[in-house]
Amino acid sequence: MQIIKTSSDFTRHPFIAPFGFKGGYVNGSWQANVSMTSSNNYHGTGLGILGILWSDATGFAANSEAAGNSMMFLVTSYAMKLAETKEWQDPLDLLEQLLPEVYDYAKVVTRNPKLRLTFALNALVPVDNAAWQLYVRENAIKGFDDMIPAAMRPALTAKHHKLACIPLITYGLSAKQVKAEAEAGHFLLKIKVGSDPEQDGDPDKMLEWDKRRLTDIHNILKDIETPYTDTGHCAYYLDANGRYDTKDRLMRLLDHADKIGALERIVLFEEPFAEANKTDVSDVPVRIAADESAHSDADALERIELGYSAIALKPIAKTMSMSLRIAKLAHERDIPCFCADLTVTPVLVDWNKNIAARLAPLPGIKIGVLESNGHQNYLDWQTMIDQHPCAGASWIEPVNGIYMLDSSFYNESGGIFKTPLV
Repeated sequence: MQIIKTSSDFTRHPFIAPFGFKGGYVNGSWQANVSMTSSNNYHGTGLGILGILWSDATGFAANSEAAGNSMMFLVTSYAMKLAETKEWQDPLDLLEQLLPEVYDYAKVVTRNPKLRLTFALNALVPVDNAAWQLYVRENAIKGFDDMIPAAMRPALTAKHHKLACIPLITYGLSAKQVKAEAEAGHFLLKIKVGSDPEQDGDPDKMLEWDKRRLTDIHNILKDIETPYTDTGHCAYYLDANGRYDTKDRLMRLLDHADKIGALERIVLFEEPFAEANKTDVSDVPVRIAADESAHSDADALERIELGYSAIALKPIAKTMSMSLRIAKLAHERDIPCFCADLTVTPVLVDWNKNIAARLAPLPGIKIGVLESNGHQNYLDWQTMIDQHPCAGASWIEPVNGIYMLDSSFYNESGGIFKTPLV
């Protein structure tokens, strides 16, 4: 295929309150909105959230929030123009051609020769989404199942009718708010750890804060029952975003979890260490998951060899194309996957949802899962729900903490191939 015309723009979406993770805070998100037209006059539209703090925390800290977003948007716009110079068979082929050049350009724009690859992948999400939409239209593909390349299909054979919505428990979420999430039906909660309570980078203060935080949350949730977990109680998914420096410090947190009766509730512990920390985690007593360190399938393999036993797939942060490649690799090595969020908008939730609906359940969880925290953070969440191309569909919003996926979800592919209203 050949792209003959492209366009790029963005919209700003403010948050209800500053959103804290990786020791930093963001006040809203920029959504890139792109479109491409093929030589056969078919069109593809793609959306993507610019996740600067998530994709490269060092770059985020070195710039204002607006400057960081601007840099990533420049990279997205460059990728769109570069796509006009490529001939490609499918979006995986296009991504393979674009990524090296886009990554090099991103290093120049950010003036950071050590820029994390995830920054470039994050910038490419709207480009990749538009390419998939264009590819489906150009080839008269009926839906998501038929879109998946044959080599990736064995990794995506499930067809869940229920997906648990995983809310996010940020540093500042109050006890009342945590309890409200559980009372709303959420039984698997993603808990951010690794806070910098006095903004001085002290790892011992971080550990003590995390211990207290886990204790407080466990005391709120420990007696709540659910039919959807092996323990019969709420499950925890901890995310440190690379903030722990040593296995010893991690083990001290897990020893504390054991003492308070929370260890068996932890079904995932995501990214305890920074990407450059190649500590083997095969002897850690909880399932360690790779997220931003697994930029590509090659990186995911390295993490698996270090003992990581789960992979977070992020079509909405690392591209659908790369996520399919990682899912294939993980499936071949019997490593469970799940879909994590980037505080994305409702249409992008459904890009994630299409993958999550087809992944096997996580060990310890009896149904599929999908992290989605936009409802907790966006000031204009309801407006964006109303702008979904399938607005009013029963599967767009969770009911009692569960996304109910009926035949219409699968028939419509979650609406991802329809032109979104930005």
